[in-house]
Amino acid sequence: MEWADIFHDITSRHDFQAMHDFLEKEYTTQIVYPDRENIYQAFDLTPFNKVKVVILGQDPYHGPNQAHGLAFSVQPNAKFPPSLRNMYKELQDDIGCVRRSPHLQDWAREGVLLLNTVLTVRKGEAHSHRDIGWETFTDEVIQAVSDNLEHVVFILWGKPAQQKIKLIDTSKHHIIKSVHPSPLSAYRGFFGSKPYSQANAYLEEHGIEPVNWCEGE
Repeated sequence: MEWADIFHDITSRHDFQAMHDFLEKEYTTQIVYPDRENIYQAFDLTPFNKVKVVILGQDPYHGPNQAHGLAFSVQPNAKFPPSLRNMYKELQDDIGCVRRSPHLQDWAREGVLLLNTVLTVRKGEAHSHRDIGWETFTDEVIQAVSDNLEHVVFILWGKPAQQKIKLIDTSKHHIIKSVHPSPLSAYRGFFGSKPYSQANAYLEEHGIEPVNWCEGE
């Protein structure tokens, strides 16, 4: 099974025409992130049958030269967002990795689906594309991963992500949850939560190659 099959199934059951019309107008009249060709980059880099871990974000970064279709990741020369900086701090404390690039394409290629629940945003306006239809689409994606794959680790940081547990079959997948890595909450339970080693321990327990969370040479 491939993403194309999943997308075909989703679009056969839901009408996204209003969302497409909205996005066409937005991309024509506003500055919208990410660039159109990068909206689905998470799926381009992580084939459906290769998904080992799902990390859920909310909507893309809304500043220039940041969003490129992967949750929490920014383009290689962009400034580190605070949440990503905290993710890297925990990564170093957890398994000793020191990452220097804010770009997470290597994680995506390792089988980490870096999925925002909303895939586009207007420049400078957080949550501006909320409730246009993306949530329906990404809920279906989460459900499809849960239904069709086995032994996937879902990393859910913060309450919005944890609300998606209802879409996941917890009898055959593993949930890791904590507060969000943002500066507002990281010290209330994100630091010390060891999500990376936990994820790999579960994968190895089920005979699955662990994720290389460290930066590629």
